[in-house]
Amino acid sequence: MKNMKVMAAGMCMLTVVSCQTKQGTGALAGGGAGAVLGGIVGNIIGKTKSTAIGAAIGGVIGSGAGALIGRHMDKVAREASQQLPNARVDKVTDANGLDCVKVTFDSGILFPLNKSTLSASAKKDLTKFAGLMKRNSNCDVAIQGYTDASGNDNINIPLSQSRANAVSSYLKANGVSNRQIRSVEGFGSANPIENKTVSQANRRVEVYLYASSEMIRQANNGSL
Repeated sequence: MKNMKVMAAGMCMLTVVSCQTKQGTGALAGGGAGAVLGGIVGNIIGKTKSTAIGAAIGGVIGSGAGALIGRHMDKVAREASQQLPNARVDKVTDANGLDCVKVTFDSGILFPLNKSTLSASAKKDLTKFAGLMKRNSNCDVAIQGYTDASGNDNINIPLSQSRANAVSSYLKANGVSNRQIRSVEGFGSANPIENKTVSQANRRVEVYLYASSEMIRQANNGSL
């Protein structure tokens, strides 16, 4: 099994490199083989979070469609960076090998210590983020809550879930549709950024904006 993981990861790297073009980060997803491989490797690597971002669609995604989605996600990432100076914005890859945007909110900004009640400043940022989500309604969204390792799972997992739920509820209260938010999960101290028991960086909420089936359809027919 270990050898299979190494081989799959190596194949993923070869696929990503072979699909890069002058169009930049938008061309990371190749044809159908690249998309399927992305789903396989995503499921292997994603075990630290229990699942990869999104679900493998099981259909063909052409290299041109991958490039269109990548450019669209570049635009989403730029907009998020401009509007959310208190958050970290990264480009990552979803279960289909497509570009997606990860927005990381520091729980120290969002919540009081050991609480899941949103602060006033957090509500301002999330109101802006809700507007971004509504302007990009063809993005599906996954919300993940995390804690550090200073408590045990009996405390950390419910707390991280409550914080993820609080973010989801506030976004919906600001007009984001139930359909757009596909998953809301708390992972406790899993998948740490820093290997420290007490870590501000590990106490966070991550929000992923990734290509919905509608966006993939638009990209495949050239209308995105």
